[in-house]
Amino acid sequence: MTPATDRPAVLLTGVGKRFDIVSSFARHAFTIAADPSLLAPARYAADLAVIPPRIDDPGYIPFLAQLVAEHDVKAVVPLTDLDIHVLAAAGDALPAFVAGVDTCEAMYDKYRTHEELTARGLPSPPTVLPPAEPSRYPVMVKPRQGSGARSIHPCADREEMEFFIRYVKEPVMVQRLMGGPEFSVDVLCDLDGRCLNAIPRTMLESRGGESIKGQVIHDEELIDLARRVAEAFAFRGPGTIQMFRDPDIGLGITDVNPRFGGAFPAPMYAALEGRTYPELIVRMAQGETIEPHVGEFRSGHHFTRYYEQLELDEHQRPTGRPMLG
Repeated sequence: MTPATDRPAVLLTGVGKRFDIVSSFARHAFTIAADPSLLAPARYAADLAVIPPRIDDPGYIPFLAQLVAEHDVKAVVPLTDLDIHVLAAAGDALPAFVAGVDTCEAMYDKYRTHEELTARGLPSPPTVLPPAEPSRYPVMVKPRQGSGARSIHPCADREEMEFFIRYVKEPVMVQRLMGGPEFSVDVLCDLDGRCLNAIPRTMLESRGGESIKGQVIHDEELIDLARRVAEAFAFRGPGTIQMFRDPDIGLGITDVNPRFGGAFPAPMYAALEGRTYPELIVRMAQGETIEPHVGEFRSGHHFTRYYEQLELDEHQRPTGRPMLG
């Protein structure tokens, strides 16, 4: 059992540099951070840090299951795309806050995401697989299985498109290049797939596919579309839906991720008291029923993000020493 018996235990996987998310959970739960790198910064925001096997190792799920049993973990929450489908496939072996296997696998394949959205009557930009010809230009060539805006290339015409199809050394798709403003909507669903809240934000500047500047806005069209997407795919826990409002075709969804988004602090600042997503996850993990409160949040404020760092000693323990001026 965890020594912090007055707090429920939560296991976060693939924590990487998500110090913000781990420290937020640590306010409400005994937090265990699992990451294979000893230098993953978010390890140092947790109560306990562990090094798991690789995600593709047969021992990965048994390792997590042992942690769940040993510390009476109430919720397992992934912070990366890489193991979402693995956690989903574990079924009842883990109390994972993830969508079903089919949804997780479909969302990891961006062309399947497009097909699933279209099949449900949800707006997705026109998308084809090479060698099919797009209906018009400009377009984007992007990997079917990509994250962090890796290898995404805008193309003005067929010649550029064919070059980048050859240049990217993995399966790609070709999608209409959307104009207009870009948005992300951070959603949270309960374990029955009901959307509890949907908080839109603008994408004023991003780096590596992660928003670093933006504004939380109250836009009923964005809120309703994100809620419909989250419930159509029966999300369980957090999710992020990215979309553009194109001047010609209106809203088009360009990415769906059944996990926390990159600009996690935006919905944290926007949430009303007692309704931050980590706090609600901890409450649900303890068996509490949370009533939907879609559209209830603060809006209008901006966020801007920056890098922080930790110094570690020779034993890889934080020194707490500030940088010299």
